Amino acid sequence: MRTNFRGEEVTLAEGPAIVAGLCATALVDPPAAVAALSAGSLGLVDDLTGTTDRRGFAGHLGALTHGELTTGAVKIIGIGVTGLLVAGVIDRRRLRPDTLLAAGLIAGGANLINLFDLRPGRALKVSALLATPLLLAGAPAAPVVLGAAAGAACDDLAGRSMMGDTGANALGAVLGVAAARRLGPRGRATGFAAVLALTLASEAVSFSKVIESSPVLRAIDHWGRPR
Repeated sequence: MRTNFRGEEVTLAEGPAIVAGLCATALVDPPAAVAALSAGSLGLVDDLTGTTDRRGFAGHLGALTHGELTTGAVKIIGIGVTGLLVAGVIDRRRLRPDTLLAAGLIAGGANLINLFDLRPGRALKVSALLATPLLLAGAPAAPVVLGAAAGAACDDLAGRSMMGDTGANALGAVLGVAAARRLGPRGRATGFAAVLALTLASEAVSFSKVIESSPVLRAIDHWGRPR
């Protein structure tokens, strides 16, 4: 269970359900399934044993410099290693500079979706928004992301469940794999720069406040939630 933004206790069972759905990528893009399972498992550890004392990259890495190994730091390191391994497989083990960018997309994507899991349906909408152009570009894993998001939408939008780090990390990692599959070196560089910029911005700016300050973004964010 986790306390949502209203102070209500809601189930985190949605996260493992999303990971289970994403495992269907094994049929069309096995590395994406590996990314989903790895990122989801690391997220599950953080969901079950993590605390809110440290938040964000700065918080977890800052704790690490003082000799404190948080579950968040374990997750950051683990997902980073996952990104490198999966990117190496995607690029058929050829060491190319943009393989590191692919790794950044996978690991950064896992963290990025998690940053949006602060209101009902928000992370699912962001995932669907990112998956749609990848679907049109022919990324094999994109339809699975859309399917997993659709399956979780009802309870998530109603505020009855949350995906937690488990679901958010898995969705983001698979989106990163899908992007790495369809983007060339320049596209990967642009995508990674965007992910990095949003991640750094999240350390100083509240995405929720930005969304609420824009009528258009606020309307999209609230769409589908019970009034």
